[in-house]
Amino acid sequence: MAMPEITVMGAGAFGLSVAYVCAKAGAKVQVVEKTAVGAGASGGLVGALAPHTPERWDDKKQFQLESLLMAEGFWRGVEADSGLVTGYERVGRLQPINTPRILELSHERTNYAEQHWRGEASWNVVRYEDHVGWAPQSKTGFLVHDTLSARLHPRLATLALAQAVTRLGGEIIIGRYTPVSSNTKVIWATGVDGLHQLSEEFGTQVGSGEKGQAALLGYSSANQTQLFADSIYVVPHANGTTAIGSTTERYFEKADETDQHLDDLIARAFETFPILANAPVIERWASARPRSFTRAPMIGKYPNRDGHFIANGGFKIGFGMAPKLAQTLAALVLEGNDAIPDHFSVEANLGSATA
Repeated sequence: MAMPEITVMGAGAFGLSVAYVCAKAGAKVQVVEKTAVGAGASGGLVGALAPHTPERWDDKKQFQLESLLMAEGFWRGVEADSGLVTGYERVGRLQPINTPRILELSHERTNYAEQHWRGEASWNVVRYEDHVGWAPQSKTGFLVHDTLSARLHPRLATLALAQAVTRLGGEIIIGRYTPVSSNTKVIWATGVDGLHQLSEEFGTQVGSGEKGQAALLGYSSANQTQLFADSIYVVPHANGTTAIGSTTERYFEKADETDQHLDDLIARAFETFPILANAPVIERWASARPRSFTRAPMIGKYPNRDGHFIANGGFKIGFGMAPKLAQTLAALVLEGNDAIPDHFSVEANLGSATA
């Protein structure tokens, strides 16, 4: 069977990753984007690739584990094919343990990680005194250190993906849609706009945009571990900056404008992580992130549109899920091989609207 031609609508993390995997497989690919590569939520600052806690295991956590484990090979491949850096590094993550109950749970999670992560990564309880000067204060004197968490630079990663696609013979088109031929398969990776379109088309709330705000600090900590405390990520980037984020806002007026919510987050970050307190804020960022009804990524066949597919709902974990999601959706599009977990299916989000 001849390799189908692929049109991907949307040049964010999901769209570009699927386009890249399809191009690597030999498909003729074009990516169509309304404004610019990484223009929406995928053009952010933070880039924290962090796992779910390892208890209450399910197919969603297994899928994420596999994606995080394949991430280094995926992003190194993107760098090799593009000639650009992505900022990827598996740096691990430290979190303070502030109550005896959380300390107990953390020890239990060590055992769950041994069971489910199978030696590929670990979830350990470590002493705060071994990380003084970087990690935030812990009320119990202990921290969680997981070795699965990684970081990348979202803007660099999207640019590298786009470059890799073009070097593999694909095309990035800004502002217009030109189908390659009647043999074209179309992948809709259009983020918040796509969720609104689906909700209108099927008469049900498929998902919506949830605003996030973040800041970039002029603080060099490139070789340090990622931090997480008080719902704030601290992500050290290789270019000599450190990102902090992000807010979670269900209700907002302007998605792309920063405001007092970010001011409050910066103040909390400086209080929680005193080592950052004198760092200058060199950029403020805001955007709406695509949150599906189930909070899980949504991938699969587009109902009632033969040859069309959906890749949406990345929300806060889009880059972390991208390698495995791209591989899985490409297998469906190119080979008809459907290995999509039930929780991620389009039907799980649309429900009775597809009936």
